[in-house]
Amino acid sequence: MSRPIYTIAVTGLNAIDSPGPGVAVIRGLREAASFDVRIIGLAYESLEPGIYMHDLVDITYLIPYPTAGADALLERLLYINSHEKLDIIIPNFDAELYSFMKLEAKLRDSGIHMFLPTFQQFEERHKVNLSTFGKKYGIDVPEGIAVSDSSEIHKHADKLDFPMMIKGKWYDAYVAYNIEQARTYFNKIAAKWGLPVILQKFVHGTEYNVTGLGDGEGNVIAAVPMRKQFITDKGKAWAGISIDDKKLLELTTRFVSATKWRGGFELEMMKSGDGKYFLMEINPRIPAWVYLAVGVGQNIPEALALLALGQKPEPYKTFDVGKLFIRYSWDMIVDRSEFENFSVKGEL
Repeated sequence: MSRPIYTIAVTGLNAIDSPGPGVAVIRGLREAASFDVRIIGLAYESLEPGIYMHDLVDITYLIPYPTAGADALLERLLYINSHEKLDIIIPNFDAELYSFMKLEAKLRDSGIHMFLPTFQQFEERHKVNLSTFGKKYGIDVPEGIAVSDSSEIHKHADKLDFPMMIKGKWYDAYVAYNIEQARTYFNKIAAKWGLPVILQKFVHGTEYNVTGLGDGEGNVIAAVPMRKQFITDKGKAWAGISIDDKKLLELTTRFVSATKWRGGFELEMMKSGDGKYFLMEINPRIPAWVYLAVGVGQNIPEALALLALGQKPEPYKTFDVGKLFIRYSWDMIVDRSEFENFSVKGEL
């Protein structure tokens, strides 16, 4: 019996030291049990490695940066759709989600489906609002304060103490051990991601993450926790192991049930020395390490695609424990003509 073939567009094709989730999401889609795929890459720059991974991506189009606004993105997506007849788009960057969320209804009218968080879910889990989020849903969150001027750091230093986390509203996080470091990181983050910058109380402990999928009605479709085994200087997991942690899974279920979370997510957790879990961040999309979930038996990209199409995938109940992902780099050899062609035409 032949399986349906879906044309799915995916963003996040960069695979640098702080990789985007796109390549891992595509690998999951390629391994889907319920359908076959044709993959359309959506890239922001001509040096995103996924553009040239022809065994994974069938064709790639350049799309405008989120700063160009939703109208520019819509125009480009409708052009791509006129050539490719897209069934689904899976956006994978925090900074682009707002524009895609804004366009969800218009794209659906053109036959393009997505499965994204609601505006309320997106806003209330924001780093700036995380302390309020924790109080609302009964989840422990380290105290955090949003500031718009580096002079405010001194005012909050006694309350938060050092070391202190300095975080961007979209990406980047640094541990500052004194006022001078805090100001340096503040300026670095503000220049790259804008204001405000978040000061957060540092929690000593071990880092854990959970990637999962909510159906928008309070049900957990997938959830896989992992413990970070190797962390880069940017705080990204370069290796991790799947674990069976009932506390983490119960917390994840409570999060999805209380918020009725819609779509993929990642919970970044810190386990203190006394065994208490603190929620450090909620990423409102699939993380770059999602292929570990696929590898242990929960194909989150596949289930997300089915939800986008209005189907009801069965929740995953089990996963393999003690499986590691270990990220690595390799060099692709790409003909200059391909790079030039994509740079000029915005298509490859």
